[in-house]
Amino acid sequence: MILQKAVELGIARSRTDALRQGVFSLNREYCLVKDAEAELVERKLRAEEAEMKKAGTKYLSEKQALSKYEKG
Repeated sequence: MILQKAVELGIARSRTDALRQGVFSLNREYCLVKDAEAELVERKLRAEEAEMKKAGTKYLSEKQALSKYEKG
C-alpha cells in the first residue's frame, strides 16, 4: 500500500522507484555506505577489469582513444 501511495502521489514513478528511494533514504539516515555512487563505480570497474583480463584485452591509451578524432 505504501509503495502504491507513493506512486499515486507522484513521489515515485513506479513501485520499484519507490523502493529505490526508500533504500537511499535508509542509507542517508544510517550511513550504511558512505559514498554509494563511488562504491557502484568501483564495483563496475572491477567487473570490467575482470572481463578484460578474461578476454585478454587492455584499456586503450589516450593516444589510441583520441586517434579516430584527430584530423588527418
